[in-house]
Formats: sequence, C-alpha cells, structure tokens
Amino acid sequence: MRRLANGAGFLSAMSLPGALVTFGLVIFALALVLGLGFRVNDQGLLLGPLTLGNFAQILTDPLYARVMLRSLWISGLVTLATVVTAYPVAWYLAFRAGKHRGLLLFLVTLPFWTSYLLRVFAWKIVLAYNGVLNSAMIELGLWDKPSMMFLNNPAAVVLTLAHAYAPFAILPIYVALQTIPASLLEAGADLGATKAQLFRRVVLPISMPGVLGGALVVFVPTLGDYVTPSMVGGPASTMIGTLIQAQFGKANDWPFGAALATATMLVILIAVALVRQADRRWGSRT
Repeated sequence: MRRLANGAGFLSAMSLPGALVTFGLVIFALALVLGLGFRVNDQGLLLGPLTLGNFAQILTDPLYARVMLRSLWISGLVTLATVVTAYPVAWYLAFRAGKHRGLLLFLVTLPFWTSYLLRVFAWKIVLAYNGVLNSAMIELGLWDKPSMMFLNNPAAVVLTLAHAYAPFAILPIYVALQTIPASLLEAGADLGATKAQLFRRVVLPISMPGVLGGALVVFVPTLGDYVTPSMVGGPASTMIGTLIQAQFGKANDWPFGAALATATMLVILIAVALVRQADRRWGSRT
C-alpha cells in the first residue's frame, strides 16, 4: 500500500507542471479575450483606450439578439436530436452488444479518425442541388428536377451537426448505462416491474447524468460552430460563431469579436449552471 501511495504521489508530482501550464494558458487566453472586448478598435492588442461600446452595441442592436436566439435554437435542436438518437445506440452497446461491443465502440469512434471539415463537406455533397440525395430522388421518379430544399437552411445545419457530434453523446450515455448492475434490473423484473417501468424508474434516472453530460458536450461546441452554417446553412442559418469569425477575419475588428465571444461564453456558463442544477435534482431523486 505504501508503495502504491508513493507511486501515486510521484505521478501527481510529475503531472503537476503540465497541469499548471495548461491551466495558466487557458486562463491567459480567456483573460486576453475578455480584456480585448473592452478595447477600442485601433489595430492594437494590449495597450490603448478602454470602452464599453462593444458590449453596448451587442445589447442595443437587435441583429445580435436574433442571431444568438437562432444559434440557441439550432444548437438546442442539434442537442435534442443527438441525445434522442444516441440513447438507443448507447443502450444497445451497454446491454445487448455482447461480444461485438468492442467492434461497435470502434465504429462509433471511427468518425474521429476523419477531419471534421471533410465530414461537413461530404454532407454538402449529399445535400447539394446536383448531389446524391437529389439524384436518388430523380432516379426514383419522385420529382423531375433537382431541388435546393435540402441545402442552405437550418435543417441542413441541424442534420450535419447532429451527425458530426453523435459520438460525443453516445459515449457519456454508454458509460452511465454501464454503471447499472444487471442484478438491479433482474431484481426489478422479479418484483413484477415491466420493461417500461424498469426504464422509467431505474435505467433513465441512473443514466441521466450521462444524458446531461452528453447534451452539454454537444451543446457547447455547436453553439459556437461557424464552419457548418457557412458550408451548408446559407445566410438564413447564420449563427453567432459565424459573426465572431467574421469580426476576427474580414471585418478585422478584434475587440468587437472578443466582445461577441465573451457574450457567448456567458450564455454557455448559464447553460452549464442549468445543467448542473438539473443534475442535482435528478441526483436527489435517485
């Protein structure tokens, strides 16, 4: 036991410098973005006059409120669609996969081996005017000419993001389901509980931390995503990440981009607080 304790202490001591450097860089980056949001756009980075004008513009211009609400709506739909479709997959992996579990887990994580940009571009090819889906519809005789109904709309963004982030929801739910002992389910069945009652009273409450964790892991990055809306969404699907990228890019207004990023981080912190509150409530029920 003493040898194990010494080994754990040695590993902790070895990992401490890297952890401190990583934590310090994250705090420095966040502080830089926050400080830059209060700067005047004079093409400088660190020194110069301070202002509240960037945040005042965000609060007074209805454009940014509309884009933020649209981003929350799209990200919420992506999160809902991802979690709803991921739960059956995770349930099958946990309780029914058997000896094929390792292979199926490998297939779930297989998208991580390809570029995110490549996956988005593949969906653009599928949904495009002369893409795979339109060609299939014409071959089946469902319509005579290609249609743009599949591309450049919020539905295309939701579909593409839900596919891209599905593994991020499947894995946390699977880990949560793995903690449920089979004896607990057998005991419930012996006491006369139906499968629906077992799911509602045992499986779902115990797996809810994984569901909430998976939802948060999907919601946070999709809220700030700008690649997918730009490639498959079109102007009607502009999200807050697209505006932030434009400020740091073509507009060359880094202070205002930093202010938008700060506002987005505040929204994310509120979402995290709500998820933690929901997790506590589910924990108290179980």
